[in-house]
Order: sequence, then C-alpha cells, then structure tokens
Amino acid sequence: MTATTAVKKKSTKEKPLGKVTHFYDKINVAAILLEKGLKVGDKIKIGKNENFLEQEITSLQREHAAVKAAKKGQEVGLKVAERVREGDLVWKA
Repeated sequence: MTATTAVKKKSTKEKPLGKVTHFYDKINVAAILLEKGLKVGDKIKIGKNENFLEQEITSLQREHAAVKAAKKGQEVGLKVAERVREGDLVWKA
C-alpha cells in the first residue's frame, strides 16, 4: 500500500484596495473608499468580473485637496480615463 498526502493550498486571492462609492460622470472622477493604502504613481485596475479599466494614478484628492497618498479608511477622489460603476472594486495592477 502507498500512502498519499493531501496538501492544502493557501488562498492566494488578493484583497481589493478599495471600492467605488460614487462616479461623477461630468468630470470622470471616481470616489473610492479605501481598504488599503494608495499613492500617486500606483498602477491600479477598477472593475468587476472581466471588465477592468487599468491606469496609473496621476492625481488623488481628499476633501478637494490634492494628496500624494491616502490610507485605509479614507475616501478619495480619483480621475479616471473612462466610466466606472458604483460597487466596482479597485485592485493593484
């Protein structure tokens, strides 16, 4: 008889950086509630399922003031290249 051992793999599923709470269509800005930190220069993707917008963060605002970085729990405004939807998740690209 031979013995076999089952090896459990750890879930490597990454957690999102945040979630889109609102989209301002006239100015193409997404309001994002952060679950992890984010900074200007980071590459992100926004969306659900297989429809993602990928871009580099070129500007970030918090309460109408430009910031270079934001941390978990903060809500920020982010200029996006195209329409995103409320509820879309933000991931590291």
